[in-house]
Amino acid sequence: MDESQATPQPTQPQAPTPAGGKKILCVEDEFFISELYSRALTKAGYQVKVESDGLKGLSEALTDSYDIILLDLMLPNMVGIDILRHLREERPNLKAKVVITTNLEQSKENRAEMEKLADGYLVKAEITPKQLVEFLNSIK
Repeated sequence: MDESQATPQPTQPQAPTPAGGKKILCVEDEFFISELYSRALTKAGYQVKVESDGLKGLSEALTDSYDIILLDLMLPNMVGIDILRHLREERPNLKAKVVITTNLEQSKENRAEMEKLADGYLVKAEITPKQLVEFLNSIK
């Protein structure tokens, strides 16, 4: 019997990843960090798009085609807090969860405002890519 007539062998179904193919927009201008996040998240089953510019990140976020937005605060052309405010005003029913990622030291007042507007707040220096994946897997 030649190979074209061989009966295909059943394959074991892959267990679904916690990510479930969710789409993530990573708005991050530091190439090294965006690359770390992108690799870890892709390996965990997420679909990742990276934007390194604030205005492009906002434009992409406004498409409302993402499940999670990782939003750095210090970005070229538009800072993260302005993007977050704009998203909350323009898209009050945005389906994406917005998670602030920063290494900036914030005053208690600024951090409280961001935490009120965002769905999560992470200090990049305090979280590994593996911990980021675990955190995002816990977001409903």
